[in-house]
Amino acid sequence: MNQLLRTTAWALATLASVPATWAAPLHVKVVDAQGQPLSDAAVSVLVKGSAARAGTDARAEMGQKNRSFQPGVLVIQTGTAVSFPNYDTVRHHIYSFSSIKPFEIKLYAGTPAAPMVFDKPGTAVLGCNIHDQMSAVIHVVDTPYFGKTDAQGQLTLNVPVGEHRLQAWHTVLTADSPPVGQPVKVGADGGSATVTLAPPKPGN
Repeated sequence: MNQLLRTTAWALATLASVPATWAAPLHVKVVDAQGQPLSDAAVSVLVKGSAARAGTDARAEMGQKNRSFQPGVLVIQTGTAVSFPNYDTVRHHIYSFSSIKPFEIKLYAGTPAAPMVFDKPGTAVLGCNIHDQMSAVIHVVDTPYFGKTDAQGQLTLNVPVGEHRLQAWHTVLTADSPPVGQPVKVGADGGSATVTLAPPKPGN
Protein backbone atom coordinates (compact mmCIF):
# COMPACT_ATOMS: atom_id res chain seq x y z
CA MET A 1 0.00 0.00 0.00
CA ASN A 2 2.83 2.40 0.89
CA GLN A 3 4.46 1.66 -2.46
CA LEU A 4 1.18 2.44 -4.24
CA LEU A 5 0.84 5.74 -2.39
CA ARG A 6 4.41 6.70 -3.20
CA THR A 7 3.88 5.84 -6.89
CA THR A 8 0.64 7.83 -7.03
CA ALA A 9 2.25 10.85 -5.35
CA TRP A 10 5.18 10.72 -7.79
CA ALA A 11 2.82 10.55 -10.77
CA LEU A 12 0.79 13.52 -9.56
CA ALA A 13 3.92 15.56 -8.93
CA THR A 14 5.20 14.72 -12.40
CA LEU A 15 1.94 15.77 -14.04
CA ALA A 16 1.93 19.03 -12.09
CA SER A 17 5.36 19.89 -13.44
CA VAL A 18 4.43 19.33 -17.10
CA PRO A 19 3.59 22.54 -19.02
CA ALA A 20 -0.03 22.87 -20.09
CA THR A 21 0.45 22.17 -23.78
CA TRP A 22 -2.55 19.91 -24.34
CA ALA A 23 -5.42 21.08 -26.52
CA ALA A 24 -8.84 22.30 -25.47
CA PRO A 25 -11.83 23.46 -27.52
CA LEU A 26 -12.13 27.15 -28.36
CA HIS A 27 -15.67 28.08 -29.44
CA VAL A 28 -15.70 31.13 -31.71
CA LYS A 29 -18.63 33.13 -33.04
CA VAL A 30 -18.24 35.82 -35.70
CA VAL A 31 -20.95 38.47 -36.11
CA ASP A 32 -21.47 41.69 -38.03
CA ALA A 33 -22.05 45.16 -36.59
CA GLN A 34 -25.73 44.32 -36.03
CA GLY A 35 -24.90 41.11 -34.19
CA GLN A 36 -25.93 38.85 -37.07
CA PRO A 37 -23.84 35.70 -37.64
CA LEU A 38 -21.32 35.71 -40.47
CA SER A 39 -20.85 32.44 -42.31
CA ASP A 40 -17.63 31.61 -44.16
CA ALA A 41 -15.56 33.88 -41.92
CA ALA A 42 -11.89 32.94 -41.79
CA VAL A 43 -10.82 32.33 -38.19
CA SER A 44 -7.29 31.71 -36.97
CA VAL A 45 -5.48 31.52 -33.64
CA LEU A 46 -1.87 32.63 -33.31
CA VAL A 47 -0.09 30.40 -30.80
CA LYS A 48 3.45 31.23 -29.71
CA GLY A 49 5.88 28.54 -30.78
CA SER A 50 3.61 26.99 -33.40
CA ALA A 51 4.77 26.59 -36.99
CA ALA A 52 3.83 29.58 -39.14
CA ARG A 53 4.41 27.68 -42.37
CA ALA A 54 2.73 24.45 -43.42
CA GLY A 55 4.69 21.32 -44.24
CA THR A 56 5.72 20.59 -47.81
CA ASP A 57 2.87 18.09 -48.17
CA ALA A 58 0.10 20.63 -47.40
CA ARG A 59 -2.45 20.67 -50.23
CA ALA A 60 -5.77 22.40 -50.93
CA GLU A 61 -8.13 22.76 -53.87
CA MET A 62 -9.99 25.68 -55.42
CA GLY A 63 -12.16 24.08 -58.08
CA GLN A 64 -14.40 25.51 -60.75
CA LYS A 65 -17.79 23.89 -61.22
CA ASN A 66 -21.06 25.15 -62.68
CA ARG A 67 -19.18 28.31 -63.66
CA SER A 68 -18.36 29.21 -60.09
CA PHE A 69 -15.41 28.78 -57.75
CA GLN A 70 -15.83 26.06 -55.16
CA PRO A 71 -15.37 26.86 -52.35
CA GLY A 72 -16.12 30.58 -52.46
CA VAL A 73 -13.80 31.09 -49.48
CA LEU A 74 -10.73 28.91 -48.95
CA VAL A 75 -8.66 29.25 -45.76
CA ILE A 76 -5.15 27.79 -45.81
CA GLN A 77 -1.86 27.98 -43.94
CA THR A 78 1.11 29.80 -45.43
CA GLY A 79 3.10 27.46 -47.67
CA THR A 80 0.11 25.40 -48.82
CA ALA A 81 0.03 24.31 -52.47
CA VAL A 82 -3.34 24.98 -54.11
CA SER A 83 -4.59 23.23 -57.24
CA PHE A 84 -7.22 24.75 -59.54
CA PRO A 85 -9.08 21.91 -61.28
CA ASN A 86 -11.71 22.86 -63.85
CA TYR A 87 -14.67 20.48 -63.56
CA ASP A 88 -16.73 22.37 -66.16
CA THR A 89 -17.05 21.50 -69.83
CA VAL A 90 -16.09 25.09 -70.71
CA ARG A 91 -12.64 26.57 -70.30
CA HIS A 92 -11.75 29.12 -67.64
CA HIS A 93 -9.12 31.84 -67.47
CA ILE A 94 -8.53 32.56 -63.79
CA TYR A 95 -6.41 35.27 -62.23
CA SER A 96 -5.63 37.31 -59.14
CA PHE A 97 -4.18 40.81 -58.91
CA SER A 98 -3.80 40.54 -55.13
CA SER A 99 -0.45 41.59 -53.70
CA ILE A 100 0.12 38.34 -51.79
CA LYS A 101 -0.11 36.18 -54.92
CA PRO A 102 -0.64 37.76 -58.34
CA PHE A 103 -1.08 35.03 -60.95
CA GLU A 104 -2.86 34.05 -64.13
CA ILE A 105 -3.83 30.66 -65.54
CA LYS A 106 -4.94 31.23 -69.11
CA LEU A 107 -7.72 29.38 -70.91
CA TYR A 108 -7.62 25.79 -69.71
CA ALA A 109 -9.64 22.67 -69.07
CA GLY A 110 -8.89 19.88 -66.62
CA THR A 111 -6.24 20.45 -63.96
CA PRO A 112 -3.08 22.55 -64.42
CA ALA A 113 0.03 20.41 -64.08
CA ALA A 114 1.53 22.16 -61.06
CA PRO A 115 -0.26 23.48 -57.96
CA MET A 116 0.47 27.02 -56.81
CA VAL A 117 2.15 27.66 -53.45
CA PHE A 118 0.75 30.57 -51.42
CA ASP A 119 3.77 31.71 -49.41
CA LYS A 120 2.54 34.99 -47.90
CA PRO A 121 -0.27 35.67 -45.41
CA GLY A 122 -3.21 37.78 -46.47
CA THR A 123 -6.16 37.59 -48.84
CA ALA A 124 -6.12 36.87 -52.57
CA VAL A 125 -9.22 37.70 -54.61
CA LEU A 126 -9.80 35.46 -57.63
CA GLY A 127 -11.73 36.07 -60.82
CA CYS A 128 -12.27 34.63 -64.29
CA ASN A 129 -11.63 36.60 -67.47
CA ILE A 130 -14.29 34.63 -69.32
CA HIS A 131 -17.05 34.56 -66.70
CA ASP A 132 -17.28 37.87 -64.87
CA GLN A 133 -19.71 36.53 -62.26
CA MET A 134 -17.06 34.17 -60.90
CA SER A 135 -15.21 35.33 -57.79
CA ALA A 136 -13.64 33.75 -54.72
CA VAL A 137 -11.04 34.46 -52.06
CA ILE A 138 -8.12 32.52 -50.64
CA HIS A 139 -7.26 33.66 -47.12
CA VAL A 140 -3.75 32.67 -45.98
CA VAL A 141 -2.78 32.52 -42.30
CA ASP A 142 0.50 32.06 -40.40
CA THR A 143 -0.74 29.36 -38.03
CA PRO A 144 -1.86 25.72 -38.12
CA TYR A 145 -4.94 26.62 -36.05
CA PHE A 146 -7.58 27.90 -38.45
CA GLY A 147 -10.97 27.23 -39.97
CA LYS A 148 -14.16 28.72 -41.39
CA THR A 149 -17.44 29.52 -39.66
CA ASP A 150 -20.63 27.62 -40.43
CA ALA A 151 -24.06 29.02 -41.35
CA GLN A 152 -24.53 30.11 -37.72
CA GLY A 153 -21.24 32.01 -37.75
CA GLN A 154 -19.67 29.48 -35.39
CA LEU A 155 -16.50 27.41 -35.35
CA THR A 156 -14.73 25.25 -32.78
CA LEU A 157 -10.95 24.86 -32.89
CA ASN A 158 -8.81 22.65 -30.67
CA VAL A 159 -5.88 24.80 -29.56
CA PRO A 160 -3.24 24.58 -26.83
CA VAL A 161 -4.20 25.77 -23.37
CA GLY A 162 -2.90 29.29 -22.77
CA GLU A 163 -3.19 32.89 -23.89
CA HIS A 164 -3.23 33.47 -27.64
CA ARG A 165 -4.38 35.93 -30.29
CA LEU A 166 -7.64 35.26 -32.12
CA GLN A 167 -8.10 36.66 -35.62
CA ALA A 168 -11.07 36.80 -38.00
CA TRP A 169 -11.64 38.03 -41.54
CA HIS A 170 -14.74 38.10 -43.75
CA THR A 171 -15.72 39.53 -47.09
CA VAL A 172 -17.55 42.36 -45.30
CA LEU A 173 -14.01 43.73 -44.98
CA THR A 174 -11.88 44.72 -47.94
CA ALA A 175 -9.33 42.27 -49.30
CA ASP A 176 -6.53 44.57 -48.11
CA SER A 177 -7.95 44.80 -44.60
CA PRO A 178 -5.97 42.85 -42.01
CA PRO A 179 -7.88 40.35 -39.87
CA VAL A 180 -9.56 41.75 -36.78
CA GLY A 181 -7.66 40.47 -33.77
CA GLN A 182 -8.22 40.17 -30.04
CA PRO A 183 -6.62 38.29 -27.15
CA VAL A 184 -8.17 35.00 -26.12
CA LYS A 185 -7.55 32.73 -23.15
CA VAL A 186 -8.09 28.99 -23.34
CA GLY A 187 -8.28 27.06 -20.09
CA ALA A 188 -8.16 23.34 -19.46
CA ASP A 189 -11.92 23.24 -20.06
CA GLY A 190 -11.64 25.33 -23.22
CA GLY A 191 -12.83 28.83 -23.95
CA SER A 192 -15.18 30.95 -26.03
CA ALA A 193 -15.04 34.27 -27.83
CA THR A 194 -17.13 36.48 -30.10
CA VAL A 195 -15.57 38.60 -32.83
CA THR A 196 -17.45 41.51 -34.38
CA LEU A 197 -16.59 42.53 -37.93
CA ALA A 198 -17.80 45.73 -39.55
CA PRO A 199 -17.12 47.14 -43.02
CA PRO A 200 -14.72 50.07 -43.11
CA LYS A 201 -16.31 53.50 -42.95
CA PRO A 202 -16.31 55.53 -46.19
CA GLY A 203 -13.06 57.42 -46.56
CA ASN A 204 -11.08 54.99 -44.38
